[in-house]
Amino acid sequence: MVTPVLIGITSAISLYALWFRPTILDWGMLRPYRVSTRNTWYEVFTSGFLHGSMTHLLVNMFVLLVFGLTVEQNIGLAHMVGLYISGILVSALPSLWKHSHNPSYATLGASGAVEAVLFIFIFMFPMQDIYLFFIPVGIPAWIFGLLFLIYSLAASKNGGKINHEAHIAGSLWGLIYPLLFIPRSLDHLITLLGFY
Repeated sequence: MVTPVLIGITSAISLYALWFRPTILDWGMLRPYRVSTRNTWYEVFTSGFLHGSMTHLLVNMFVLLVFGLTVEQNIGLAHMVGLYISGILVSALPSLWKHSHNPSYATLGASGAVEAVLFIFIFMFPMQDIYLFFIPVGIPAWIFGLLFLIYSLAASKNGGKINHEAHIAGSLWGLIYPLLFIPRSLDHLITLLGFY
């Protein structure tokens, strides 16, 4: 299983940076202006293994644990690695495009890759109930996904510290990845939509 490995690596790097070497955060976070002026393209990758706080790390790793194990069992180890790494890269694209001329903008975290894992779960099991801490009843996965995207689109208009664009890009990648790379995913989608 690679999901626990991804959690372990991300947690170890993030905690080391948070507790012992804060300079790693500045070195590894994604600064689109720095990428465009200094060609520090490694940041697109390294930013996905760093987090700005314990809460940020815990939420991402919890979601990855809850959904990643099931996803990995269904798509296999190689696709899980491919989905997760490509999710980090794809979710960085909106920031690179939108903030390439903004020297003060920076972002970090595995959220985009985690959303890709969550949304491929939704793709595979759209009627599976998802439970939230503050709602005592399950929400069908496809409804949860739709509400999440609507919220993220609305919240992205307001700015703030949360990179909602990365969430959206990662979520959409979780729906696109299986159609591009996993055999019979289109058949699965056609069946779900009722076109036999």
